[in-house]
Amino acid sequence: MQWWNDLISWLDSSASQPTVFSAVVLFIAVLAAGLLAAWISGLAIKRLVAQRDRESKAAAIAALVDAATEASVWNSLTPQEQVLADRAVGQADIVVRLLPIRGSDVAANWAAHQLHELKRASATFGYQLDPAVVEFRDRLLEWQRHPGRTRRQFQNDLARWRTQRQDPEQVAVEQQDTWVADQHQQRYQGSVTIADESTDAATTATTAPVALQGEQQR
Repeated sequence: MQWWNDLISWLDSSASQPTVFSAVVLFIAVLAAGLLAAWISGLAIKRLVAQRDRESKAAAIAALVDAATEASVWNSLTPQEQVLADRAVGQADIVVRLLPIRGSDVAANWAAHQLHELKRASATFGYQLDPAVVEFRDRLLEWQRHPGRTRRQFQNDLARWRTQRQDPEQVAVEQQDTWVADQHQQRYQGSVTIADESTDAATTATTAPVALQGEQQR
């Protein structure tokens, strides 16, 4: 207990004031430095996370725009190219839905519907596809810059499309477009089969004289 009394007496004396003042200043300086370092590191982490999110969003949008370009000529692609395009679209769709942005699922649903329409229009050639691809790209870029405002526009489009889907005339048009796409796909597969048979016949015709010449030499 004596040492505590001695400490109190020393703190009350005038000789201890410079030491106490220096200790308080040092404590405040260390505390301020720690808080400043924590604030700077927090800003750096937030900036890094934001940059990664922007890169992920840009990569997903680029993949969707590339998929829209392929969807505009969907019926001229080979079945293998269509499978690869669908896989790329699926990966981009997942990336968009996992983005930490409000309304990313709405944007993914809107993009999926537009890609489906581009595929259907590529079979019927009902309108110019280049402006549709440009509009698709511009709408996604607008969503990247203003996600909140574009989200409401996407929701309005989806609601309007759901209403149109219930229209009997629209259902008949979609069925007709599906039939046209199936016919185009069958013609494409038929042309590929004929081309393969022609290649096999040409190969057989080329190798037959060589084999006959070998028999004569024997």
